Amino acid sequence: MPAQDPLPTPRHSMMRRFWRIFRLLAVLSIVIAAIGVVLVTRGEGEIHASLIIATALGIGLTVLVGTGLMTLVFLSSSSGHDEAPTTRPHEENDKE
Repeated sequence: MPAQDPLPTPRHSMMRRFWRIFRLLAVLSIVIAAIGVVLVTRGEGEIHASLIIATALGIGLTVLVGTGLMTLVFLSSSSGHDEAPTTRPHEENDKE
């Protein structure tokens, strides 16, 4: 009789969920950085390559870090780790 597949741990499923969302956010940050570069290059005057690189990296990494941190906040909230405990250990000792 074949063995059943083990159930994924909550931590493993949470990490898979985070990386799935993070890949989508990486694509989003690339698109937003590309829009920012297009808007900068539309300006008049000479545009240096260093300005384009700095704009793309600045916008892309800022969006990626901001959305990644917000994703961690929402995933942490949904996992239940941020909830207050129902009983406190020192209160149980006081009742005795």
